[in-house]
Amino acid sequence: MIRAAYWAKMRGTGTASPPRVSNTEILWSWVGAFFGIGACGLMTQYMLAGTDMTLMIGSFGASAVLAYGAVRSPLAQPRNLVGGHVVSALVGVTVWHLFQHTPWVAEAVAVATAIALMHATRTLHPPGGATALIAVIGSSKIHALGYLYVLIPATVGPVLLLLVALVVNNIPATRRYPEAWF
Repeated sequence: MIRAAYWAKMRGTGTASPPRVSNTEILWSWVGAFFGIGACGLMTQYMLAGTDMTLMIGSFGASAVLAYGAVRSPLAQPRNLVGGHVVSALVGVTVWHLFQHTPWVAEAVAVATAIALMHATRTLHPPGGATALIAVIGSSKIHALGYLYVLIPATVGPVLLLLVALVVNNIPATRRYPEAWF
């Protein structure tokens, strides 16, 4: 039988929602996301045209939220941004090869193992879970990349996002990025 204390935890702590941010902060978050995601899209369009490769996967949208909208978060720092995607991509591709004939197992093992390995390597980056999942549920083009998926897009894409974050997040006096490299 589940005790009342267990259910009581689900009420929350009563703390308030996050504070509002200034319009300037909103603008710089927008600018960073525009140029970071834009750089990945532009490089895909002009440098990878005619190939089955891309520098754009859905998890980069969530990385942009962290790298440009939550610049002080430990989860947005360079080690986590790049390392989380790389670790998760390695996990996702490996799990796809091992469990592709049982999709629900592959999906669950990929995400759970990515989380565990990101914790173990101190590279926890929530979008990494999506990067692992994309390696499993992605199109035949993603699957055809095999371990190249780890390099393009899962390493090069976050490095581009990081480069833009280093430039944009340090323009306003109110921002500093990164808080820590390692």
